[in-house]
Amino acid sequence: MIRRLLARFRPAAPTAPAAASPIHASPRYVGLRDAVLDGWFSSDTGELLKGFKISADDTLLDVGCGEGVATLFAVRQGASVIFTDSEHDKVRDLARQVAAQSTQANLGLVSNSLPLPLTDGCASKVVCMEVLEHIDQPEPFMAELVRMGRPGAQFLFSVPAPVGEQLQKGIAPASYYQSPNHVQIFTPERFAALVEDAGLVIEHRQANGFFWVMGMIFFWAGERAAGRAPEGAVRDRIQEPFTPLMESWARTWQDLLDQPDGLAIKQMLDGLMPKSQVIIARKPLAGGDAP
Repeated sequence: MIRRLLARFRPAAPTAPAAASPIHASPRYVGLRDAVLDGWFSSDTGELLKGFKISADDTLLDVGCGEGVATLFAVRQGASVIFTDSEHDKVRDLARQVAAQSTQANLGLVSNSLPLPLTDGCASKVVCMEVLEHIDQPEPFMAELVRMGRPGAQFLFSVPAPVGEQLQKGIAPASYYQSPNHVQIFTPERFAALVEDAGLVIEHRQANGFFWVMGMIFFWAGERAAGRAPEGAVRDRIQEPFTPLMESWARTWQDLLDQPDGLAIKQMLDGLMPKSQVIIARKPLAGGDAP
């Protein structure tokens, strides 16, 4: 589905008419549009995120791949991919998609990543998005990720921003903040220290995603109204069928982005209350210097 949605995009800020088709007002589509405005998924430049370019010369390791958004983007750039997740079904489903789209040597692994059954320096690009908050001991997990990168390799990390996480407490079920869900909340300072203490050099930082902070709040409210969020049973991935409240919020955000000042308002709200914080970092070369 992500691939089909991306095919509808162009890097210039996309707009939709007031009477948009249902897909153009779905939470996934509007969230994707919002992400593209933040610099994600630029097929023209080959950048998964601005500053993180993937080419056919790369081997990308996607740890905690989930639905495989990063993996499939890399496949479309001609890269070899290694993708891992602790859930067998996700690895199996993604492996089928990769095999259908790629002629490169690729590998899918079911693993909790401690350790990863891979050789040192196997990847030139390492992606770990929205995973570290699930890890009881993030420091050894991060060390394992760094081991996978060859000297000069680039890393892309993202974790939830603390304001959005704190805001959801009392709205999300308590189990959302228990293993195997979110057991860590990273302040910007702690997030940066985790990356730098692992021996990486930070190249870029950003925080975005106000749309998803409010979207998650409306998600939990809709789940409760539909009787689908009892304690101990957390549906922690937004997916179809979307609740009416989520659909309504997506239409509102779509309408805002279509306004002349929509992008400026979005950026102001992203700065006030982002959903995710992102770091691009690099592993120094053998001599200790970044390339």
